[in-house]
Amino acid sequence: MRITIIETGYVPEKLRPEFGSYPKMFERMLGGADGDFSFDVIAVDDNGMLPDPAQLDAILITGSPAGVYEDHAWLPPLRDFIRQAYAAQIPMLGVCFGHQIMADALGGKVEKSHKGWGLGRHTYEVKARPGFMPDAPETLSIACSHQDQVIEAPGDAEVILGSSFTPNAGLHYKTGKALSFQPHPEFVDSYAEALVDLRRGIAPDEVVETGFKSFDKQSDSSRVANYIGAFFRNNAS
Repeated sequence: MRITIIETGYVPEKLRPEFGSYPKMFERMLGGADGDFSFDVIAVDDNGMLPDPAQLDAILITGSPAGVYEDHAWLPPLRDFIRQAYAAQIPMLGVCFGHQIMADALGGKVEKSHKGWGLGRHTYEVKARPGFMPDAPETLSIACSHQDQVIEAPGDAEVILGSSFTPNAGLHYKTGKALSFQPHPEFVDSYAEALVDLRRGIAPDEVVETGFKSFDKQSDSSRVANYIGAFFRNNAS
């Protein structure tokens, strides 16, 4: 399966020499999920032209510092791309901003949450177990970095992960071809910790310190990576 990665944002400049790009993080993640995948990358916020989604094997939409409610010229074409991909039942994954823009395009509601910053490793309850994650435990702990949230899930979406802080943290759509997560299974801990450090002076001090302490919890990112790999493999044509 060839996955077209829609790159909607960039790693902060000071962290790029060590950590590279978001597409490379996903390639590493899926390479470790026993997936037989190859990749193309299109940077939509760099005037990248979006292809006809019906001609693609699969789609992955990355995180971004942008908000879905902001005024960027590339957002309306991306929404149309998502709707066309969904109608054509092309396997599609969104993470963080990707999760939010998929929900926004497909009838949900996204806002900057009054709860503030989600930083560090958060723990989410497993609310449902689709076929690609039948052995999921009761909870999954995954790194996150966000203020925006899906406030209302689209009518077509089933909530599969949630917490008191992020009720709609994982969505699986009724076609079985679309999946999204608010947290970041593609982040290695050193990168997630570097992001927490970047929020000093931006997020409240107690949120930053709690974020650092949260990495004492065991990560379930590799487990979630395997679920994502299974999702794509199960939907291979």
